[in-house]
Amino acid sequence: MPVYVDQAATPYRRMRMAHMLADTLEELHAMADRVGLKREWFQHDGKTPHYDLCQAKRRLALAAGAVEINRRQTVALIRAWRVRQQSPCAAALSDVC
Repeated sequence: MPVYVDQAATPYRRMRMAHMLADTLEELHAMADRVGLKREWFQHDGKTPHYDLCQAKRRLALAAGAVEINRRQTVALIRAWRVRQQSPCAAALSDVC
């Protein structure tokens, strides 16, 4: 499954930031390692785990195989992540699945 990078360019200090998301945390962290992001920059606000990317890191992620997505696709990806996390199968020790 791919890692995704949105088209955002949100101002932060003197940079423009985008977001990097993935279907799984393993994929997300693997790409972060590949493009030189520190694990301490990982953001998980209880809803959507992601990394914020400066534009230079965004270009590196795209070059490393991340898929560029637009705002609508970003929202759909976030919604899908939240639905998966609410399913009974999301718990690692679930007897349901």
